[in-house]
Amino acid sequence: MGLLEAISLAVLAASTPLLIAATGELVAERAGVLNLGVEGMMIVGAACGFGGAWLTGSTMIGALCGIAAGTLLSLIFAMMTLGLAVNQVATGLALTILGVGLSGLIGARFVGERIATAPHLHIPGLTDIPLVGRILFGEDAFVYFSLALVVGVWWFLYRTRAGLVLRAVGDNHASAHALGHPVLRIRLFAVMFGGACAGLAGAYLPLAYTPFFIPGMTAGRGWIALALVVFASWRPVRLVIGAYLFGAVTILQLHAQGWGVGIPSQFMSALPYLATIIVLVLISRARTGGSTTPAALGTVFVPDR
Repeated sequence: MGLLEAISLAVLAASTPLLIAATGELVAERAGVLNLGVEGMMIVGAACGFGGAWLTGSTMIGALCGIAAGTLLSLIFAMMTLGLAVNQVATGLALTILGVGLSGLIGARFVGERIATAPHLHIPGLTDIPLVGRILFGEDAFVYFSLALVVGVWWFLYRTRAGLVLRAVGDNHASAHALGHPVLRIRLFAVMFGGACAGLAGAYLPLAYTPFFIPGMTAGRGWIALALVVFASWRPVRLVIGAYLFGAVTILQLHAQGWGVGIPSQFMSALPYLATIIVLVLISRARTGGSTTPAALGTVFVPDR
């Protein structure tokens, strides 16, 4: 395997959890809900995903456990923000703190254990093609699912009536409610979808990226996923570019040390987060007329009684 192929495969692996988590968060934000608890849902998904796979020996069951964990945490978020009209930012931050602590409790018994990673696709003749064979025809199911997820979300948002309604709720929930659309129910489903994606993204880490679980293994990926949604201007297809860009930065900072680049390792490790901050600042300052920011993002909706 050549160096370019190895780097490309590493970038795919590093980008996949970002893409899955960011896609789920994009749907939630398109519905007008800002969930800053993605990091917490991801780490709980990682703990539950590893636990499910370790106890059953099945990667599929591990992935389902991760999805269930993320969905359950998202229901807590929905109960607070949609049911009790609590501030979304404060609730999301609290959810992240809860998730970090809960993952440590759930995953305590699994620290030091190992499992078999998710199997990779192998098509005789195609997978063996130099350079592109392993990249296109030799990845695990999570990688292909992440790309299919983006396409599916794009089709839902821009080619279905339900997607149009969801975007309308995110842009003006009062008008959507006046037209008879169930704003809270739509936002609940969007939040649950985002939680399921975050849990799956977290489960990917011990099931396919590394064959073990350690506390804090998400390492800020949930925050990068939040930044990716802004980077992509709330458009699904742009998430792919952003996710692979951030994944490439993460991998290249590791290879840079081996190439003898005279940059402190502490700075290189913080580079993805520095890039996140830069992107957020640039996007927040770019107030163009074609902005696709959901107008009702982060605002509380209380229906008339």
